[in-house]
Amino acid sequence: MDYEFLEDVATADIAFRAHGKDLPELFQAAGDATINTMIDNLAAIEPRETRSFSLENDDLDLLLFNFLQELIYYKDSELLLLRAQQIEIEEKDNLYHLSAITTGEKLDPNRHEQRVDVKAVTLHQFELRKSDRGWTAMVILDI
Repeated sequence: MDYEFLEDVATADIAFRAHGKDLPELFQAAGDATINTMIDNLAAIEPRETRSFSLENDDLDLLLFNFLQELIYYKDSELLLLRAQQIEIEEKDNLYHLSAITTGEKLDPNRHEQRVDVKAVTLHQFELRKSDRGWTAMVILDI
């Protein structure tokens, strides 16, 4: 998992930067950072349930935004803490398509040490960029 929380970016929110050698690895790291904002120990999340979903967007950065929002949606609607196991991203006809397989389990306050409740991903300073070393994303979460 390749991400770091950023202390001096957002005072009332949580910011992180995620990295990946390719887009699926970056999306997975950003997803883990989002869940890790809510739960202290990611390893405590057992793969008891599977959720698969597909998303599409004509902007790659907004595809990442939607992916993170989907993880928050499952946490809010079903109390599910999900981690991406497989992510496929392809571009076709100027549209980016994402297929994700996630696993996790319902929030258990006895086993999942809760940090903060993430309400949403913000577009403030949201950034996705490619470099010669791979991909980097900057994300601020509304808590």
